[in-house]
Amino acid sequence: MKSIYVTSLERYSGKTAICLALGKRFQAEGFSVGYLKPLSLHPWRVSGRIADEDATFVKAILGLDVDPWQLSPVVVTPEFLLQHLSVGGETGLMEQVKSAVESIGSGKDVLLLEGGASLREGHAVSLPTPDVARELSSHVLVTVKYRSDIRVLDDTLSAKVRLGDLLSGVVINRVPQEAEDFIHKLAIPYLEKRGVPVLGALPEKRKLAALTVSELIEVLSAEVLTEGSDLEAMVETLTVGAMTADVALHRFREYTNKAVITGGDRTDIQLAALETSTTCLILTGNLQPSPLIVKQAEDFGVAILLVRENTMEAIEAIEQILGKSRLGQPDKLAEFEAIFAENMDFDRLYQKLELLRP
Repeated sequence: MKSIYVTSLERYSGKTAICLALGKRFQAEGFSVGYLKPLSLHPWRVSGRIADEDATFVKAILGLDVDPWQLSPVVVTPEFLLQHLSVGGETGLMEQVKSAVESIGSGKDVLLLEGGASLREGHAVSLPTPDVARELSSHVLVTVKYRSDIRVLDDTLSAKVRLGDLLSGVVINRVPQEAEDFIHKLAIPYLEKRGVPVLGALPEKRKLAALTVSELIEVLSAEVLTEGSDLEAMVETLTVGAMTADVALHRFREYTNKAVITGGDRTDIQLAALETSTTCLILTGNLQPSPLIVKQAEDFGVAILLVRENTMEAIEAIEQILGKSRLGQPDKLAEFEAIFAENMDFDRLYQKLELLRP
């Protein structure tokens, strides 16, 4: 059995999406695939048991015949952390992980291991990614989200320093169109010369990280003021309307499929938003808009969501989930798989893994 530890340096870098794309690719080529998230900081209750949210999703997509709570042997809840600290942090958690790997990986050709949100995670419970990967003899694949030209270099080289000979490859994710020449002509050759195998560079597709209106309603506990709105419409960007109407109109025209967040008393901003490509209005402070605004929004098919929180509180709530690739819709998952297949060097990956196609 070969194991691949997929990790990253920051949240929302695409680890789960890459695990799914790898898993489905391996399955399509005839390999039997297992999945495990050794350490989870995001508890998720399933059938009265504690599991990991991402692991539960991966189980469904890859059709894994195991219970969700078996896919993450160590889930850190507040209660778990208190107990862990009360006994001095000596709990034999690495043995739990090794036992889960042995069980889940039994009879599999490839075991996908999903790491935490960053290489900083796990030290408090003696399960940092490098230690776990070395203990399990895993190949480590790091996904690096593009932030800027210099940062993508620093992040990638930082991963190399932290992981050393454990690093089998890097995937640079969400590369905007304007940075593609830099990545392919300068960054990748530079990194390869410094011993970093870059196995792929995936272009940015903003709609893959988009939210639906219904997801915004859930996270904000919002009241829907419009009738007939498409609650599955996609929101790709979030824009705050806290300026003059003229400035707002100019800015709103730069973004499509957006959510505009503003006070319920800012009729001028609401009208400016409705003149541009807006998916929904999020009105804060529990301030009801003018009936004319509601009527115009209904005519344009724009949902209006009313929330009790102030603007900053609403933004903070949305930012907890905005930017995470949400592949629950089959068409989004299929698009990511296509992007992954087109931009990954699978021959090189298989060579790194010493994996022979059936």
